[in-house]
Formats: sequence, C-alpha cells, structure tokens
Amino acid sequence: MKSIITPLKLKIIFVFLFMLNMGHIGAQSNYNVTHDEALKILLEAKKNAEQSHVLVNIAVVDAGANLKAFIRMDESFLGSIDVAIKKAKTARYFNIDTGKLGELTQPGGIIYNIELTNNGLVSFPGGIPIKNKEGKIIGAIGVSGGTIDQDRAIAIAGVKAIID
Repeated sequence: MKSIITPLKLKIIFVFLFMLNMGHIGAQSNYNVTHDEALKILLEAKKNAEQSHVLVNIAVVDAGANLKAFIRMDESFLGSIDVAIKKAKTARYFNIDTGKLGELTQPGGIIYNIELTNNGLVSFPGGIPIKNKEGKIIGAIGVSGGTIDQDRAIAIAGVKAIID
C-alpha cells in the first residue's frame, strides 16, 4: 500500500519538527542536573565521607535516572557500586528519600515488595532526590558503603552543595 503525504500531513510534520527543534517537545527535561552540578554534589559528598572516615560509592543520576557522575572511593566495597546507583535511581523514580520509601515497603505496607520492580530498587536510606533552587527535581544521589545513617548523611551533604 502506497503512502500519500497530503499537504495537511506535511504541515503537521513541519510543525512537529519545528517545535522539537525549538525545545517545546521532547523527552529531555528542562530541569536536569548539569555535569558541573553533578560533580560539585559528588565532590561535596566525598569530602563529607572522608571527614567521617567512611569509604563509600557515590552515584548521581539526572532527571531521567541516567548515571551522570560516579566515584568509588579507594577500598570501598565492590558490592556497594550497584547499591549506590540503585539508591540514586530509586530516589529519582519515586522522588522520595529511599529511607522514607523503605517505610512504605515493609510487610503490610502499601507498596510491599516494590523493590522487586524496575530491575531492583533499594528501599533503605542513602538515596535522596536532588532539587534545584526553584524546588524542581533535577536528579538524585545514591551513597552506599557506610551504615544507612552515614550513607544518608553523606547524600544530604552532597545535595546541599548546589542549594547553599
């Protein structure tokens, strides 16, 4: 079957492509952590971990939950690499501190077993959404390698780097 491009179809395609080019349509968020912000967050979190004498892995994801920056501190746990990345992704997927999410995922909780979705989520502290100065979520950070309280404190220190 032959496809006929009518003048109306051509106009619709043109308008769509024009709007796409102008940034009015697209999958990319206008609110996204920049690479400079991601590095600033990462380095501030690392500084906090060093001051606390904790060896951790730190992941920063963008608004689409794609890895933007990562560091594995020397001698930190290898198994924490994946956990840090999943904490960051989980915090972004649900726009919530992973510790708070964990409270909802306990047996009898309203989203019990949700951590089994999305190729594995992490529902304990150490993942925090990152907001810009306007309060828009632009990404998330995940920290793993210390206790859950240490991971969360390090993540919060990182997030504060672009707000303060």
